[in-house]
Amino acid sequence: MIASPAWNGCKYAVLGLARSGRATVNALLSAGAEVTAWDERSEARAPFEGRATLADPVEIDLTGFDGVVVSPGVPLNTHPIKPHADRFGVPVIGDIELFAQARGDLPPHRVVGITGTNGKSTTTALVHHILKTAGVPTTMGGNIGLPILEQEPLPEGGVYVLELSSYQIDLTFSLACEVAVLLNITPDHLDRYNGDFAAYAASKSRLFAMQTRGQNSIARFTDARSLGQFAEGSIASILEDVFKHRDIAASEQADWPSLQGPHNLENAAAAIEACDILGLTAEQIREGLRTFPGLPHRMERVGEARDILYVNDSKATNTAAAAPALAAFDKIHWIVGGRAKEPGLGECEQYIGRVTAAYTIGEAGDAFAEALTPHCPVSRSGTLEKAIELASQVARPGETVLLSPACASFDQFRDFEDRGDQFRVLVHAITRSEGI
Repeated sequence: MIASPAWNGCKYAVLGLARSGRATVNALLSAGAEVTAWDERSEARAPFEGRATLADPVEIDLTGFDGVVVSPGVPLNTHPIKPHADRFGVPVIGDIELFAQARGDLPPHRVVGITGTNGKSTTTALVHHILKTAGVPTTMGGNIGLPILEQEPLPEGGVYVLELSSYQIDLTFSLACEVAVLLNITPDHLDRYNGDFAAYAASKSRLFAMQTRGQNSIARFTDARSLGQFAEGSIASILEDVFKHRDIAASEQADWPSLQGPHNLENAAAAIEACDILGLTAEQIREGLRTFPGLPHRMERVGEARDILYVNDSKATNTAAAAPALAAFDKIHWIVGGRAKEPGLGECEQYIGRVTAAYTIGEAGDAFAEALTPHCPVSRSGTLEKAIELASQVARPGETVLLSPACASFDQFRDFEDRGDQFRVLVHAITRSEGI
């Protein structure tokens, strides 16, 4: 567990007791803080009965509190907690800010912070994997893996690799990353920013603004030029230039089986630059790229039957996230749909020539069917099960059945993991029936 003696005797309210909230309460209590905790679910509150005050921070007097720690899932633009805390001059923060506050009490270490609309999970896992393969003490957290405060402190020389969503950055004010990475910015989650893309972009770029002199930032040239929110004296790397200046060529991507497609080439470039800054050799980085196993639900190869490949890309919850998978495969039977985040095909449109047939599902199924009909045969399947059944019948050897929905999952599934898990189960049933 990561905790800071600076929290001893302080008062915090914690709103939301899912994974990061539970870890936050436990870390604060272990440090000797006084904690008021709340979650609408009684089962989430139960473990803290007798250990913390159970009360909704929105309904109590916050005089004397040092902070209100909220889950990244709490929408600051609509939830009453932010104006309520502001009335008492109490900051609203997240667990990443608490980690930033605790850094001075940890053994000497470095932090890599990675954000962007798409690709941040893969890049975070890749940087972590390269470091681990090279023998560097490392862990990953933030928007991936275990909550950061729940993890054990790394020994001296360790590297914390953090995936950071805009929601988490909004709740963070003092995290100065030795290496900060902004992969890309495309419209997403705009409901949290009242439809203002500029506000969303500004949220992402705050990761750079929190840095200090001598720390390193990595971004696309176009993003770096438009944002202009770099800390004074920080050192900028341009993502598009990595393969020109590092002893690893873009042509080597063929040797990285879990990093196919143009988007993964960009993810790899970010990881190469970050690890080079951290002092790894080209050979150490190359070995990590070669052995990276990939992430569940992100271009995950889950089965093969009759020489037909089945790929689970359930994590592609918008069109910009689905486009890389379409770019990575040929002769695709595309399963697409769910709860749309934006109208139209977006960035997927440029890769429609790779789609042999489409199978639409969920709330956005009809809209996708209408958009795709001029380009390829379309089956309005409705459900994931029906889509896989039809695709497995139509697909031919050498082709790919790809679940890359370009939509949120909440119309038919608990989350994108549930959607991907169900895809995997259905595919395994097909491979078993084929005797493979």
